[in-house]
Amino acid sequence: MKFIEKLKAGLQKTKKALADGIENIFRAFVRIDEDLFDELEELLITSDVGVEMTEKILDNLRDTLKAKRITDGQQAKQELFQILRDCIGEGGEISFEPGKMTVILVIGVNGVGKTTSIAKISSMLKEENKKVVLAAADTFRAAAAEQLTIWAQRVGVDIIKGNEGSDPAAVVYDAASAAKKRQADVLIIDTAGRLHNKKNLMDELGKINRVIDRELPDCVRETLLVLDATTGQNAVIQAKEFENVAELTGIILTKLDGTAKGGIVFSIREELGVPVKYIGVGEKVDDFQKFNPDEFVSALFGN
Repeated sequence: MKFIEKLKAGLQKTKKALADGIENIFRAFVRIDEDLFDELEELLITSDVGVEMTEKILDNLRDTLKAKRITDGQQAKQELFQILRDCIGEGGEISFEPGKMTVILVIGVNGVGKTTSIAKISSMLKEENKKVVLAAADTFRAAAAEQLTIWAQRVGVDIIKGNEGSDPAAVVYDAASAAKKRQADVLIIDTAGRLHNKKNLMDELGKINRVIDRELPDCVRETLLVLDATTGQNAVIQAKEFENVAELTGIILTKLDGTAKGGIVFSIREELGVPVKYIGVGEKVDDFQKFNPDEFVSALFGN
């Protein structure tokens, strides 16, 4: 099955709540008035587009309809779909430069699908003939390194790990040395998923970043935050917390198949200022792909 088909299947809950909801509203109203906008506002907010983003979208729609003198509901609906598409912005690629290693720091709270996301990215990069090394720097959770090791074996990539409770920065140092020695194209670093103590997290990420700067000074840097789509606007709040301690370059949005709150995609770029780079709509390796905004909108709205 092509990914676009999986995406359509995975977005069924969001489609039913958001896309079908928009269709029903425009079908129910004979003319475009404030009652229609009130219905749209409620729908967008309950689909987790976010209150501020909803206001911006609807203000934009009002201005567009006025400027283009649109009174037809179907035309107005298409304008809304276009505004929603524009909110997403463009997807983002992992950055590569000839002759330089790319280092991907993956952060996120426990339970969002961080480890499996790393495995899936590794698999995709391997298919692109990239040599990948993993660093199991989440040394605080007993199962983390073990889980990542199983995935590394399945995917067929190297992994560097330390003992449980060891210094994460020391693991990163060993992994950087191994990656250089093995002439890796990509080093992917798993980190501890803790947010309850921001100072500890900041200190830990600071140490890891200093090791990378010292050992791989010419590398291309990526910091990807993994978010669970089922948590809706809470994921955005979580992301802002991480943004305070890390310079994010992209978002990985997982579990889109399990939520009716996929509206988060429309507010995430606006709220965080970074692109969604990967999305997951299932558990299998090929249920995870680079984020294509046009495909997403097509799968959701069918246009």
